[in-house]
This record gives sequence, structure tokens and C-alpha cells, in this order.
Amino acid sequence: MKALMFGWEFPPHILGGLGTASYGLTKGMWECGDMDITFVIPKPFGDEDKSFAKIIGASQVPVAWRDVNREYVESRIGNVMNPDEYYRLRDHIYADFNYMRLNDLGCIEFSGRYPDNLLEEINNYSICAGVIARTEEFDVIHSHDWLTYPAGIHAKQVTGKPLVIHVHATDFDRSRGNVNPTVFNIERDGMLHADHIITVSNLTRNTVIEKYGIDPAKVTTVHNAVTPLSEEYLNVNPPRAKEKVVTFLGRITMQKGPEYFVEAAARVLKLNHNVRFVMAGSGDMMDKMILLAAERGIADRFHFPGFQKGKQVYEMLKASDVYVMPSVSEPFGISPLEAMQMGVPSIISKQSGCAEILTNVIKTDYWDIDAMADAIYSIVTYPAMHKQLQEDGLAEVNQITWDKAGQKVINIYNQVLHRN
Repeated sequence: MKALMFGWEFPPHILGGLGTASYGLTKGMWECGDMDITFVIPKPFGDEDKSFAKIIGASQVPVAWRDVNREYVESRIGNVMNPDEYYRLRDHIYADFNYMRLNDLGCIEFSGRYPDNLLEEINNYSICAGVIARTEEFDVIHSHDWLTYPAGIHAKQVTGKPLVIHVHATDFDRSRGNVNPTVFNIERDGMLHADHIITVSNLTRNTVIEKYGIDPAKVTTVHNAVTPLSEEYLNVNPPRAKEKVVTFLGRITMQKGPEYFVEAAARVLKLNHNVRFVMAGSGDMMDKMILLAAERGIADRFHFPGFQKGKQVYEMLKASDVYVMPSVSEPFGISPLEAMQMGVPSIISKQSGCAEILTNVIKTDYWDIDAMADAIYSIVTYPAMHKQLQEDGLAEVNQITWDKAGQKVINIYNQVLHRN
């Protein structure tokens, strides 16, 4: 079976959980066998893993004819795309886009991130999707998250192939209910055009049904999983602090509930001053959190190391005694699973999708600062509790694999293709 997937991130260049999930699911589906996946992203860098998927960058897709020789094309994009692919795509340009800002290859430039002109990039991405859909061979279209829904809709309109959209989050999660109407309309448009909708948790499924008015029969939950760690990551050996270390790792934004972590830390430190708290990540609430830690008189026990990626993430987890994810509304949340892989006991909010499948963690309401503080204090104080959560958590997370999630997605493909 051949799938054309549209995504916005792909490792090693990731800005959040979307890239990690897209990679894990794609590889898991490939491991199930008989899957040929073409994965489209706005801007590739050339170092993506292509062993289980063909990578196409929208930034190398011509949308206007340019008379360029192969040697020049090779010099410009040879590190990310075979020049033959460029010429093949050039044969399927479907309109005159010369009025747009194009480069010397007739391609649209993309940032590969989440720029201020994000809505413009989303629209440009859907233009490129029209060329790709006319060129590639595939049975089903799969769009990851709202940024790629317009691209998926365009590909469906061009080919008539079924569209599956994957809801990794909704704007209700990101905004605590203060929804951006433009984003909401893009999300709902994708849901209405989709032949089937995959959500990463029942929490998200309920949001899709209740807030977007979608038929429950059209929505299936496929929980995320976690990729087995390489020996390089498992064997990292960072310096250990003399004190106990409690870590928050994620975007420092309203959705992630960072203020509850700071407030819980203040309560723990009243009982045990021999604890350090780490808030790793970046986001629009970072300055507020630095100020809040100072106001609570715990700035000397708080660290803000900034955005972490790759090996840094696992070094930070390895140096931690407790991991906390106090998210206000978390569609899934892969980071606690990654912490458990490193043998770190985890505390997660009941308002997170991963709480639906994890048992060997401590779950609290995101707003219940006292319960969160009690859980942190107990884990850093009682070695037996730490050890049990560590061992049982590791055994549990090792059973949550992407190939199982991948097979569920393949079953959904078969359903929309009427192959069941």
C-alpha cells in the first residue's frame, strides 16, 4: 500500500512533539511491512532518515517552469533531492504561479519552522501539494495536524483518493479555550473533508466530536507510542547534582501549565530544601516563570537551561530524579514516556492523553498543586517508591511501541479503501 503523508516537522529538525510522533508512526507503519510512504515536509535539510520513507520537501517542488540544466539543479538542491525528481515534478505544474515570490528554480521558499507568516506558508504548502499529488503514485493521503489539512484537501480534490487526517492537537488545547477562529476553521474544514479522523487520545477524540460537531463513527483514537532508545542515549552519563533534581521539559506556554510546576516546587522546598528544579524549554511564558520563581523566593533552587534537543534531552532526563508534566490540556504527551525509558519516575496531569494508557506513574489534576507537591516530595524522599516507579515504569513503556500504533493506522487505511 502506498501513502502520501503531509507533515510539518521531521527529525532531526524538530520544534515539538509533532515531529517525534510523525517519525515514530511512519517508521512503525513501515515495520509492519507492505507500506510505501512518501513523507512531505515544507523544508528538508538533507540529514533526515530516508530508510523507511521517501522525503519530499515543498521547498524543492517547482510551481513555475524554469529552463535550468541538470548540473545547476544538482548544485542547488542535490543534498536534499535527486534532480530527476525535480524534473519529474516540473512536468506536473498545473497553473502559472509566476506572480508569487519564487526562487531561480521556480520553487517557493519555506522557513521549516513556525514563522510569523505561518498562514501564508500553509497556503503555499497546499499549492505544492497539488504538484506532488499529480506526480506521485499513492492509495491514500494522510495529513498530520492542522497545518497540513489544506494540503491534504487539495491532494484529495486533485486525485479523488481518500483523506485521513491526524489530529495531534486542537486549538482548544493550545489556547485553553480562547480559540483562534481562523485556525478553528482550518481544523474543521480538514475534519469535514476527511474520510476518517485519527486522534492521539480519547481526550482529543471527545474534543473533535463535541467542539467541531463531527460524527463519532468517523473518529478513531490511536494512542502515540515511543521509539526504543539507542545505546548512545541510554548510556549518557551526565554529571549528577548532590541534591535531588525535579524536571519539567517542554514548551513554556499556557497549555503546558508551567506555573503549577513552580507553585508545587515552592511547596516542596518548604519541606525539603535539598531539591533542585529544572524548567527546560522555551516559550512565551518563560520570563513570567523566572519572575514567579523569584517572587516565591526559590530562584536559587530553579534552573532555566532553555530549549533542549537530541542528546541534551536524554542527558537532562538521566540527571533527573522526577519528571513532571503538569499540562492543562495535553492531547497525548510523549515526554513522560521518554522519561520512563530513562528510568525516571513520572508525575503527569490527569488532563493528558497519555494518562489513558499509563498506569505506573502518579496522576494529579494540573491545578492540584498540593497533590503534585506531595507526589514530588514522596518520590524524592522514599527510595523504595522511587525504585518501584522506576522499574515498573520502564517495563510498561517498553511495551508501548510504534509498530502497534502503525498497524492500527494501516487498518484505518484499509477501511477507507474498502479493503476490509
